[in-house]
Parts: sequence; structure tokens; C-alpha cells
Amino acid sequence: MKIIVDAMGGDNAPLEIIKGSIDAKNEYGVDIVLVGDENIIKGCAADNELDLTGIEIVHASEVIATDEDANSVLKKKPDSSMSVALKMVAEDKGDAFVSAGNSGAICVGGTLITKRIKGIKRPGFAPILPHFKGGCFMLIDAGANLETKPEMLVQFAVMASAYMEKVMHVFKPRVGLANVGSEKHKGTDLLHKTYELLEESDLNFIGNVEARDLPDGVCDVVVCDGFTGNMILKTFEGTALAIMGKLKELFTKNAKAKLAAGLIMSDLKGMLKEFDYNEYGGAPIMGTAKPVFKAHGSAKAKTFKNAIRLTKDYVEADVISEISKAVK
Repeated sequence: MKIIVDAMGGDNAPLEIIKGSIDAKNEYGVDIVLVGDENIIKGCAADNELDLTGIEIVHASEVIATDEDANSVLKKKPDSSMSVALKMVAEDKGDAFVSAGNSGAICVGGTLITKRIKGIKRPGFAPILPHFKGGCFMLIDAGANLETKPEMLVQFAVMASAYMEKVMHVFKPRVGLANVGSEKHKGTDLLHKTYELLEESDLNFIGNVEARDLPDGVCDVVVCDGFTGNMILKTFEGTALAIMGKLKELFTKNAKAKLAAGLIMSDLKGMLKEFDYNEYGGAPIMGTAKPVFKAHGSAKAKTFKNAIRLTKDYVEADVISEISKAVK
């Protein structure tokens, strides 16, 4: 399997992207193509004593910054590392694309360069989030489509269910519709119509779910518009970081606290690992005709390696074919 990597995208590119890619190649047995400025990539590897043996480099002279317009991937910077990498995947020169770069540009490029799965109205950004029951759920859409229609939300549910079943091995994933209350009559006209369509579908729809219940694993797929989803995503990430920071502060403030931490260290590490986003690494852009993955913008080597692992699982599970069958 060949993974095309945007070596220049992300806050810690190219060093952490290169390190994560090397680790993924060695651990998962995938072939890696690094796309970006060849001199910078080779220079960075040499300066940090990283072995690029067996890794292909494809030169691209431009970089799309995180604050640039999403359409830069198409119009302003056709020779950017992201643009070149996406074109390679679209032309079947690789099996999947991974980048920690500009989220908007990845969504636009994934949609317009690799195209959409036939029948899919809009791709959705779909991160995996952990919950307190020791499992995880998929949130879709988490920011790609700020305004949606009922039919789009149903398609998000179909795609996410296929992913959770085929990649995460969840039998009959429970689908919940994010709302301000669990009662059927709650919410906007969009949510009322979506609820009706989900009820009529073959999905395992459990009804409306409230944000406060998501950490308890109330469902396996949470469906919402991109505005709502992005708010949920950022709240989850911020809360997890705050809890981890507070625990570190609590268990290191004095000798007594350090002793207590030592007694429960293994349990504490296990809990922190469950809520560490680095374990998941990134999220697919569901609905693109080729596998497109967005890694965390602040990804370091471990995070990016895990993003490649998820990408590999996505390709091997042939999720795109499963989605194609479901939307016919």
C-alpha cells in the first residue's frame, strides 16, 4: 500500500511529519511518498539524522499555510505539496492521502481533485473521539459544511456507520442526532426533517442525543451540521487538555501528591491514554472518491504515525466501496 504524504502541512512540518512517516513505514509496512520541497525534506532529515531509505520524495515548490483561503489548493498554489499530493492520489499514483495542513484546503481539494463518491452530496469531516466507557464515537460533520440539508445529514450517518463497522469493528453502530434535547419535537426544522428520515432508514438510529451525554458513550455515531460539530469537537479537545493539565498539576504539587500519583500511576496512564487524541491521529474526509485523511494540525511524530495507521485501516476495509453500495 502506498500512502501519499503532504510533508509540508502542519504546525510541526516537515520534521515531525517525516519522523511519523518513517515510523509508520517501519511499523505498518506501508510505502511512503513524501511530497514537498525536496531540498528542505532532505536537509531536515540530514540535520536530524533520519534515514529516508525506501521513502520516495516528490518535489513541490509551494506550501499552503494554515491561514490561507481554502481555494488555494486549486487556484493560487497548484504546485503546493497538498495540491500535488492530491493529484497523485486522484491519478492512482497512490492509495491514500494524509496531511496535517489547512483543513479547509484539504476538504476543498479532496472534494474537487479526488472527486466525490457517486451519489454523495457533500463530504464530511469525521473525527473519532473517546468516551468514558473505554470506546469511541465518530462525529460527522465536524466543520466541512456549516450549513446542511436533511438528506446530507442522513448520508453522513450512512458513511460514518460504514466506517465504524468496517474499521472500528462496531456491530450495528448506534446513530444519534445532536440536538438540544432528547425529545423528538426538540430542535430546528432541519433537525425535525432529519429525524424523520433517519427513523425511516435502515440505520440503527437511537434518536436525539445531547452534548452532555456524549462522554458517556451514548452512541457510536453523532450526526450534525459542521458548525455544531466543530463546537463539539473543540469543546471535547479543550476539556480533555484541561483535565490532563489539572491532573498533572494536582499530582506534582508536593511530595504527598507525588507519592499518591505513584500508587495509581498505571491506572492514571491508562486513563490519560484513553483521552489522548494522539492515539487516533486524525480523521477521514468521508465521501471523497479516494481516501483523504486530515491529521491534527499540531501533530507530532506519534500522532502522524497513528493517522497513517487509520488511513491504512480505511483502505484495507474498502470503506469507499461500502459507502458506494449504501448510497445506491
